Amino acid sequence: MLVKDAIISKLNATFSPEHLEVIDESELHRGHGGWREGGETHFRVVISAQTLADKSRVEQHRAINGCLAEELEDRVHALVIKVK
Repeated sequence: MLVKDAIISKLNATFSPEHLEVIDESELHRGHGGWREGGETHFRVVISAQTLADKSRVEQHRAINGCLAEELEDRVHALVIKVK
């Protein structure tokens, strides 16, 4: 399974978002630390979910990072999170 697909699946299952974008920005980081051939190392997540609405920004990021812990452990080098 592609990393992007795994991220989408996990975020949908955990947060039931009203809006979700997962953008692979790996090519913008070609040659930088953590980049690997084939990409799927640097992602931007834009999410809007009622389950995140009552949390502080830190709590939102912790919840998303926790949901994606497996991917962040060895497959994803960088994750930008924007909660709307």
